[in-house]
Amino acid sequence: MDEEIELLHTDPVQGLTSAQAEQHIAEGLGAGQTGNTGKSEKEIILRHTLTFFNLVFIVLAVLLIVGKSTVMNMGFLGVVVVNTVIGIFQEIRAKRAVDKLSLVARRPVKIVRDGRVQDIAPEDIVRDDIAEFGQGDQICADGILRSGSLYVDESLLTGEEDSVEKQPGDQIHSGSVVLAGRGRVELTAVGENCGAAALAREAKHNPQAKKSEMTRSLDRLILFLGLALVPVGIILFRQEYMVLKLPLRESTEGTVAALVGMIPEGLYLLTSVALAVSAQKLSKSRVLVQDMNSIEALARVDVLCVDKTGTITEPDMEVENLLPLGDALLPEQLEDILTAMYDSGEPDNATAKAMQELFAGESDLKCTNRVPFSSEYKWSGCEFEESGSYVVGAPEFLLGDREDIWNIGDWAEKGYRVLLVARYDGPLAPGKLDAEKVEPMALALLTGKLRPNAKETFAYFAQQGVTVKVISGDNPATVSMIAQQAGIPDSDRYVDAATLETPEQLREAALKYTVFGRVTPQQKKGLIEALQKKKHTVAMTGDGVNDLLAMKQADCAVAMASGAEAASQLASLVLLDSDFSAMPGVVNEGRRVINNIQRAAALFLVKNIFSLFLSVISLFTVMPYPLEPIHLSVISAMTIGIPSFILTFEPKYDRVKGRFLPGVLRRAFPGGLTNVFVVLLCQVFALVFSLPQDEVSTICAAILSFVGLLVLYQICKPFNWFRRLLWWLMAAGIVLCFTLLGDILDLRTWTDEVRLVMFTLLVMTPTVFLAIQRVFDRCEQSRLRLAAWCRGLWAKRPFRKKKA
Repeated sequence: MDEEIELLHTDPVQGLTSAQAEQHIAEGLGAGQTGNTGKSEKEIILRHTLTFFNLVFIVLAVLLIVGKSTVMNMGFLGVVVVNTVIGIFQEIRAKRAVDKLSLVARRPVKIVRDGRVQDIAPEDIVRDDIAEFGQGDQICADGILRSGSLYVDESLLTGEEDSVEKQPGDQIHSGSVVLAGRGRVELTAVGENCGAAALAREAKHNPQAKKSEMTRSLDRLILFLGLALVPVGIILFRQEYMVLKLPLRESTEGTVAALVGMIPEGLYLLTSVALAVSAQKLSKSRVLVQDMNSIEALARVDVLCVDKTGTITEPDMEVENLLPLGDALLPEQLEDILTAMYDSGEPDNATAKAMQELFAGESDLKCTNRVPFSSEYKWSGCEFEESGSYVVGAPEFLLGDREDIWNIGDWAEKGYRVLLVARYDGPLAPGKLDAEKVEPMALALLTGKLRPNAKETFAYFAQQGVTVKVISGDNPATVSMIAQQAGIPDSDRYVDAATLETPEQLREAALKYTVFGRVTPQQKKGLIEALQKKKHTVAMTGDGVNDLLAMKQADCAVAMASGAEAASQLASLVLLDSDFSAMPGVVNEGRRVINNIQRAAALFLVKNIFSLFLSVISLFTVMPYPLEPIHLSVISAMTIGIPSFILTFEPKYDRVKGRFLPGVLRRAFPGGLTNVFVVLLCQVFALVFSLPQDEVSTICAAILSFVGLLVLYQICKPFNWFRRLLWWLMAAGIVLCFTLLGDILDLRTWTDEVRLVMFTLLVMTPTVFLAIQRVFDRCEQSRLRLAAWCRGLWAKRPFRKKKA
């Protein structure tokens, strides 16, 4: 904001009074409803109504009116209206379900009012409030740190992923994540006035926002067809009206039919509705979808990276034993020190919580300098006035290369999380400590209970061909033991990430090992990058601030709601019950919806390929476009619209492979080219037998309907009773249209010549279809063999560039 804000300099201990907070709200200084970054209901209605193709359909209807065509030929407008209404209804319904779940997932802010810490809803905070933030919290407003110290990640604002230390008086920016420490912040800008809200608004309207591969492919396809519509339509009308000298009505109907055939009017609608309904379905399982693109990413995932605590084991831990090392401290002295270290406020993580539960009480020791735990250096510590400095952390980080004379490794191999309690000979500061100044005092042995359904969950992923990588900050032997108990394949192959000193070593380890211990946040990100460079689609589950970098890098980030707030804010999906056993159902839902969209997209593109090719061919021949708009509307409904909508809800749980558009075109081209070939042959027969145009239109409509059923037959494989019933119903519907409804739909003039030509072409159509399909199959096999040969040749190349 440009104008200078006059702050109250609120007391960080007392905070505002309730009366002051109410006055601030009355003065418009409250956060209020900041809204959801998702689309509003108004935006959904406008997005479905004011589309380029809807505008094209209206223009085409006007042209038919000008050309004095029949009302039946404008039947495509009814399809457009129905599609639009269904799309709006389904997406708004899904949005309301997801928004309701978002309210459940939203976390309150700890605000100091009337001298005590209270949980306040984000929309009820006001400027000048004192907010308390700790590790894992995401800063929800701009402010100034008044007490305590924080280490924050400001990458949202700066792009830099380093930890930034904040002391009293420093500016705190909304959107930052607290990596370590605890402090109280006086809020200077809340709600829509803070910096994070501005970034959210910018991201919402950013056309370059990240899109999934399927969405990008659909955008490119629709852009291509949109650009082709206008010139093809103008040239085709000129060809029919001015070159072939057809009447205005027939020229208009032929041009409109060609353009209607080129428009995939239901494909984008089907995609958006299917994704929205999928998000609604997941919400019933208490899975919050925060990014629709994640549904496609889930369908393609072949590597799942998980943390140990909170995923394989329960999030809560307990201290099973405290083993003194030597007699430098009496047990009561050791307990007094640990009580003093863990008696200050809310614990930062599960380990600190377990230690605090065991060492609850009061101590006479006074901490003069407290260093909070960080996943970078993996220790926390306190300096005491008379007793010196003490630290608690990972033995490997505190002791460095010193010999393990205390048998720490033996405890780790038994599955314990081992913490070293040590005296440090010197002042404490965040970062790596001098191992020679560390004097071990005791070992704290912590355990985490294996999640009840862990074995079944990981067995599912193994069965589905999804590789599981366990990435943890714990001792690798400990993590490996727990992973083996959970039944994760190859979990005996583990490595200490502290030994991976170069990016090359990290990349090689990413493919070689299953379990990674003592991993830093930067290394977690590097491991996922390495897997992605090998063309893997990677999902990352996490619940702590040490997982944030990896979650940002992953193709799909899944957070446990019980973990750090920042992890939930960043994740594409949030498991509100923090139950990892829900993941198989989540992955299956992603696979189901994307597989069915791909299957349905092939049905849509058959018609588009046919219309585009035939329209272009018609520009250079003396043959008019053979179909009327009503014919394409009927064919689209019976062989595309109805079956594709129904098949979208079918179970299909195979992992999605390959790129979206090439795969869909591969399925659609045989049907589209069969239509083109047989329709052109029909027009040749029409010239030979001198058939009138309305009879040719009937034959061509029959050909397209038959090919549509052939494509639907291929799409429905393997058949079950439901798909078999669907196919026969569509076939019966087409027969009904050509018999009882023939006069209404302009499918008429059943002369002997028409029957003979139609019978001949329909008999040969399956042969043509199968022949074209076999050609595409052979081409695909040749492509795969060539790709495999090239990969083998590259692997056996005689020389490699040597590193300097």
